[in-house]
Amino acid sequence: MRLEKVAAKALEKANFNRYLLSAAVSKRANEIANGAEPLVNMDPKKYKFSDIAITEIAEGLIKIEGMEQG
Repeated sequence: MRLEKVAAKALEKANFNRYLLSAAVSKRANEIANGAEPLVNMDPKKYKFSDIAITEIAEGLIKIEGMEQG
């Protein structure tokens, strides 16, 4: 899937709150950079940590803190 579509899907998961999405991607990318295993089948040596993180959020594998549960 193209990154633009992944980003749009992730933004939807964040209720279109770019700030929350940015904070979540940053936090998860740092975790991956520090050795956390990606939850998707993407090699951290081939993909940017932020691309892996946003894909995990778009697929619903990572929940965003600060979101109200409805």
